[in-house]
Amino acid sequence: MTTAPHPVTDEVREPGPAGQQIADHTVTRTKRGFPWGKAAAWAVMVIFLLITIFPFYWMLRTALSSNNALATDPGSLLPVGLNTGGFERVFGMQDVETAIAQGGSGASINFWRYLLNSVVVATTITIVQTFSCAMAAYAFSRLRWRGREAVFLIFLGSLMIPQIFTLLPNFILIKNLGLVDTLLGIMLPTLFISSFAIFFLRQFFNNISREVEEAALIDGASKVRVFFTLILPMSSAPLATLALLTYMTAWNEYFWALMVSYTDQSRVLTVALGVFRAQAPGTGPDWSGLMAATLVAAAPMLILFALFAKKIVNSIGFSGIK
Repeated sequence: MTTAPHPVTDEVREPGPAGQQIADHTVTRTKRGFPWGKAAAWAVMVIFLLITIFPFYWMLRTALSSNNALATDPGSLLPVGLNTGGFERVFGMQDVETAIAQGGSGASINFWRYLLNSVVVATTITIVQTFSCAMAAYAFSRLRWRGREAVFLIFLGSLMIPQIFTLLPNFILIKNLGLVDTLLGIMLPTLFISSFAIFFLRQFFNNISREVEEAALIDGASKVRVFFTLILPMSSAPLATLALLTYMTAWNEYFWALMVSYTDQSRVLTVALGVFRAQAPGTGPDWSGLMAATLVAAAPMLILFALFAKKIVNSIGFSGIK
């Protein structure tokens, strides 16, 4: 007969009070093998991380390459004919002759105007929408009024309507208002209300203790004062998260801005990238300049998300969104 192997044990003797020895305690330490499962999980995670990051690296590699050299070695993982000509064309720092010689179109690019338009649109939408949706979410969470649940269900149902169905009615409305080719025309459809934002904040408001509000109401505070002096300060984390998500959505908006804006007066960065692509010379697309412009346009959002990614995940989990 064979006996099962015993685990490796070490005896630890602990001193008792006044120098006396108490009973021995046997601490069992079992030898463990190599954690293959954890290693496999980390390997898969690293692979997915590399797959996610690789497109951004490829943009940077192409932006730092020369258009003429790219044609000779398109599969190189390193920049081909290393230079910063693509970024110089984006920022308007290159003369027409040099731009054409490096494969650019030579057309002027009002990059700073496009950047300013994007900042104005995204910032205005973020401030107004976050504030108005916070008030609407508080009304759905705390105020008692007839038809509240039915109206809230309508808001939730609007989340299932594809955006393509609302583009034409919104465009007709903006045209009748005379707001085509204006920044206000780009902002207006999403300026005040977002069904997701209302649902997101309502979930958080439902988790706030009602006793705190009732104590403030007993002290003579009105509902409006409770909202501004109590609810909003307590909701700073989800409000900041919602503001960041709203800013990113407004910054990346393309199709609606393409329909409404026609000139540099209202053109935002995402639309300007398409115009930059259309200005390609007859020899082929200005891939270096296009990737440089795309990288510059995406950089602010990448930085914001990298800084606040943990806050976004924590706030969404705390708000009960699964």
